[in-house]
Amino acid sequence: LVKMPPKINVLRGSCVTIPCSFDVHSKFEKYLDDTCKAYWIGKNLKLTATKNMTGDLTKKDCTTTFKNASLLQTGKYYFRLECNNALKYIFPGDDPPSPTLTPSTLEVKEGTSVSLTCSAPAPCWSHPPALTWIPNRGQSQETLQENQDKTKVKTSVMNFTASHLHHGNKISCTAVYQKNRGSPDVTAETSLTPDISYSPKNVTVSVSPSGPVPENSNVSLTCSSNANPAVRNYTWYRADGDQEALIGTGQSFIVTVSKVKSTFFCKATNALGCERSRNLQIDFQCIREKQLVINVHKSQEMGNLKNWQKHTWDGHNKREQTAAKDKTLYAQNVNR
Repeated sequence: LVKMPPKINVLRGSCVTIPCSFDVHSKFEKYLDDTCKAYWIGKNLKLTATKNMTGDLTKKDCTTTFKNASLLQTGKYYFRLECNNALKYIFPGDDPPSPTLTPSTLEVKEGTSVSLTCSAPAPCWSHPPALTWIPNRGQSQETLQENQDKTKVKTSVMNFTASHLHHGNKISCTAVYQKNRGSPDVTAETSLTPDISYSPKNVTVSVSPSGPVPENSNVSLTCSSNANPAVRNYTWYRADGDQEALIGTGQSFIVTVSKVKSTFFCKATNALGCERSRNLQIDFQCIREKQLVINVHKSQEMGNLKNWQKHTWDGHNKREQTAAKDKTLYAQNVNR
């Protein structure tokens, strides 16, 4: 009976360690001595594992380390001992083994504590892969762990708090495998795209047309925001000092601008909350009216009266004022 991983990832040009143990019937244990040899037999290939490459065969330890994995070919291998025990082994090829992300998908609410684990096989125990997070969202810790089948894996755990700024931005883990001297390092990458749900952010109001508009004219207001899930309701308010009045709903809204109706804001609501915009003060132009002002003054020849009358017509009102002034009569057009 031979115990070994059913499959192992190997990077050509690097080293590889194959965890291996075996057991034999009790009647054959007496043959386990220093003369025992280990062989790895593949298609058209037979490799001899010397004593400094293997564990102690007398203790049923057939763990073997090849310093140069390029000696191995992709395919099935058998481990052979003098007692004729066999072992099958499968190697993938030249591409480095890809790391694994746990969890493989990320769907959380903003403010949730997140822990991502990146794991990459370490076929060469003396040179495990270097793991890198891009971008690095927080502190990370690395360990080299041994699996139940005696293979080893390099892990990196990154902890951070989910933010709306992370939504839709890819997070990747890169494993860098070191080859033998003279051969370039190779990398493998695995990534995920976070889906972070959050209440509306950056609620703003835009107006069309922009710039000063004539008083009592209509303008179109549009409310915009950033939210996940999307905003389901926009509401519009008119602000008057500390008071606010609901005036309508919808992402766009048409209002009439006047002296008492020129400040507005909106609120955006989704399943997770509500956020309001800043107040928008719309600039408008007053409509100016003309006045006709006539000052009537009594002359000395008309009785030396000291009073004069001022009559003002603005198209709607008529006002009279009396005062002591000059003794001339004149009329002028004045713009209010």
